[in-house]
Amino acid sequence: MATEKKEPQARGPLVYRQSVWTRVTHWVWAICLFFLLLSGLQIFNAHPALYIGQQSGFEFENAVLEIGAVNTPEGPRGRTTVFGQTFDTTGVLGMSGTAEAPQYVGFPGAVTIPSFRDLATGRVVHFFFGWVLVAALFVWFLASFINGHLRRDIVPKGSDISGLPRDAADHARLRLRHGRRYSPLQKLSYFTVFFVLFPLIILTGLTMSPGLNAAWPWLLDVFGGRQTARTIHFGVMVLLVLFFIVHIIMVLLAGPLNELRSMITGWYRTSPGTPAEAGDKP
Repeated sequence: MATEKKEPQARGPLVYRQSVWTRVTHWVWAICLFFLLLSGLQIFNAHPALYIGQQSGFEFENAVLEIGAVNTPEGPRGRTTVFGQTFDTTGVLGMSGTAEAPQYVGFPGAVTIPSFRDLATGRVVHFFFGWVLVAALFVWFLASFINGHLRRDIVPKGSDISGLPRDAADHARLRLRHGRRYSPLQKLSYFTVFFVLFPLIILTGLTMSPGLNAAWPWLLDVFGGRQTARTIHFGVMVLLVLFFIVHIIMVLLAGPLNELRSMITGWYRTSPGTPAEAGDKP
């Protein structure tokens, strides 16, 4: 009995989407942000509170976030206060570990580098990967300006802004199209990361350095003081973590093998119907 031959599944051409500069710096950023996040939480644990203003409050209250442990009739409990609202976060924030060996720290050792209290090592790791991140950003900006990646794929154009509502609706319905270029939502997201979040987290980090304050005192005025800069620095870190989570989810939904191939080899399989151009592969 003859078997029916299946027609090959329609697919678009392979396009060279990511340059070597984009691919290398992408993985450098991933490594840097991992170590920056965990070492940053180690530094934060030295004083697990955030303030608005030039200084932390002693005779006045200007904290927007406080993580710690308090004694209660039931024993020690972890408490987190956000804008005056207090939550019991025992086992996660303020107090973690086991009942036999509790840890009274802001963030548990499982998410800090080092995993034990060591502010000096945390600062060394944080500053090292911070400067590596800055160097990789400089290389990426220079290469992307020269090869046109910034103009083509990062800076949103008028057509991207007008197409943003439809693209957002398609993403919400998981109608993901694999195009030759980034979609409007991708462009806006990457533009926000590269031109807003990364500059903010770098500048607020510099603002917390007494040495940089002496050289560039205007940074304290721009960010409203060292304590405000520290709060902004922490807030931007949270936004970058949220971006990373959404980024990973979208990679999984869009096809992880295709997305990984793009960031390893540069070649990206487009959706059926994408017009082929010179240099594409079948």
